[in-house]
Amino acid sequence: MSADLPDERGAAGLAPAAAGFDLDRAWRLHPQVSVRPESFGALLYHFGTRKLSFLKEPALLALVEALPAHASARAAAAAVGLPAASLDRYQRALATLAASSMIVEGSPL
Repeated sequence: MSADLPDERGAAGLAPAAAGFDLDRAWRLHPQVSVRPESFGALLYHFGTRKLSFLKEPALLALVEALPAHASARAAAAAVGLPAASLDRYQRALATLAASSMIVEGSPL
């Protein structure tokens, strides 16, 4: 699985999964997910589901790592310097990670 998302978009211009992902809520890594940084981004491994995800860019890794320190995914994106114009792309990636239980809603444990 990859956090890069397909380009299928709904009426609102977002992939269907991204349309249901709320950037204004708090998110964090699932407690059973391990992150291994790589030159291309990172590998995420979920010990509970045995799923592996690839983060194909360092900016996405920075966003995922910043999630628990912020009240929302939008605030985390701003904190790592992601431009507002690119948020829909990162929203799709986060939606994919949430759908595979790599990230979960809520503040850190």
